[in-house]
Formats: sequence, structure tokens, C-alpha cells
Amino acid sequence: MTDIIFPKALKKGDKIAVISPAGSVEPAQLEKGIEMIRTRGYEPVLGEHLYTKFSNGYNYAGTEQERLKDMNRALNDPEISAVWASRGGYGCQHLIEGLDLKSFTKNPKWYIGYSDNTVIQSYLFKKGFASVHGQTIKTSGFGVTEESYDLIFDILKNKHPKYILKPHQYNKPGSTEGMLIGGNLALIYALLGTKYAFDFKDKILFIEDIGENFYALDRMIMSLEMAGVFRKISGLIIGGMTNMGDEKENKQYEESFDEFAYQLISERVSKYDFPVIFGFPNGHIKDNRPLIIGGEIHMKIDKTVSISYRK
Repeated sequence: MTDIIFPKALKKGDKIAVISPAGSVEPAQLEKGIEMIRTRGYEPVLGEHLYTKFSNGYNYAGTEQERLKDMNRALNDPEISAVWASRGGYGCQHLIEGLDLKSFTKNPKWYIGYSDNTVIQSYLFKKGFASVHGQTIKTSGFGVTEESYDLIFDILKNKHPKYILKPHQYNKPGSTEGMLIGGNLALIYALLGTKYAFDFKDKILFIEDIGENFYALDRMIMSLEMAGVFRKISGLIIGGMTNMGDEKENKQYEESFDEFAYQLISERVSKYDFPVIFGFPNGHIKDNRPLIIGGEIHMKIDKTVSISYRK
């Protein structure tokens, strides 16, 4: 696959659907994010089951059927111009077999989210559509930087970001171009061997994660290696690896990039010759800069680090 379809730029007054494809949310948790959509000149459209709760070993935002109904309605409604996930959590894998893109293919729209939403974004990528790996609506109330959202709204207007980063001790110098794929490492790992897994050949892979024990992180990286992923990709970007290595309850959004996690990954990929960026500001962190899954990027690692999109 070489061609990826980008949705049309949004204009003032366009409708943005807000849905809960995975974990449940409280109305108060979304107030700030929904108001943010309004103040930017767009009309938020709330999913029927946005605040529904269903417990079955996990607190889901409704049954699988209810969450799928909201997802397919938002994806296919011709009056909706973008779909924004309220949060991640767990549950997107329940929906993937039932996703319907019949009308979506005629009227593509941005899908925005991260964490568990990586499953939906991998599905869209396999079908030839770009998406935004960026902050969810819920995190707007967690002290997330305003720029994290500014950049998403820029992407919705087809203004692609350019990033200049500080060097990192584990970076591997070099430059490369390619299509960006990836997202949450645990979900990339969970999709390996399925028909919904990313196509890794000649791609630049981005990974981030939160709250994984170091042995679990190593297991996932080893699985990618044994699946041949690192022999296929042309570059690697590692984002937030936060609250890693602790079996106790993790506190979300502590501003930490776990250095031991980076060391572990660095050692595993040291035998490969592709360039690697560590510490990219995307993941379960407050300064979460969006990335376009399916976008063609150029990354260069030298005394400074740069990532830019090829128009």
C-alpha cells in the first residue's frame, strides 16, 4: 500500500463527533474538551452512548454493540467531519470486526485518539486512511498543554506540524523518509499476527506506553523483533514510556520518560541500522504532540532532531 487518503480540511461550523469506544467516562471529565471544540468554531455531536456504563470485568462505555453503534454512526454520518475519542482504556478490539466504512470511504474524516485507539487507527491505515494519534477529550481536564490541542486543530485544517527536538543520549543518528505508523506498543503487540496488524515494510514506526513492567516491555519488544518488524522498518520513534516497571497502581500523567525503558529498547535495537529518536513528546504525558498515522515524514537525527511532513 502506497496511497493514503487524507480527509478534507475542516471549516468553521463543521461537526465533530465525540464517542467513547472503550472505557467509560463521567460528563464532568469531558466538559472542558467539549467546550474547547465549541470555542474553536466547531459543533460537538455527542454519541448516544458517550456516557453509558457497562461493567464486565472492566468499566466499559456501554456494551460492545452500543459502542460499535456509536462508532459506525459517527464514521458514516455524512454530516460529521471528524471523530474524536473521549478516552482510551480498553475495549477498541471488541469493535474492530464490526466496523463499517461503507459511507466513510466516500466521505473520509479524521479519527483522533491514542492509547487503545491505536487499534482503530491500525484498521483505518490498513484500509488506506490517515488518522491523528493525539490527545483524547478526557485528557483536556488533566492539565494537558494547550499546544497539544492547538496542533490537533491545525491538522484538522490540513496544517501539518514540524518538530525540532533536543538530542537524546540513546538516539541513533541518521536520516530517513517514510510513512509513519504505530501508536501504543501494547496494542501494536496485540495485533501482531492478525489481519489488522500494521504493514511495517519501509515504514517509520512510532511506539509509546504506560504502566508496563519492564519484563512485559521487553516481551513486547522481543515479539516485534521475532516477528521481523525491525528488519522491515526504516526508522523508529519512541515517545513516552511513563510509570514503567511498577506493579503497583500507576499515577497517570506523571511527567516522566523512563530512562531504563529507553535503555532496554536501545539495547534491543542496537543491531539494526535504522535511525532512532528517543523522547518524542507523544504518549501518556501532558505535552502530547500529535502525529499523523499514514503521513509521509522526513526524520533527521544529528546535533538536533527534526521531524517534518512531506506534503
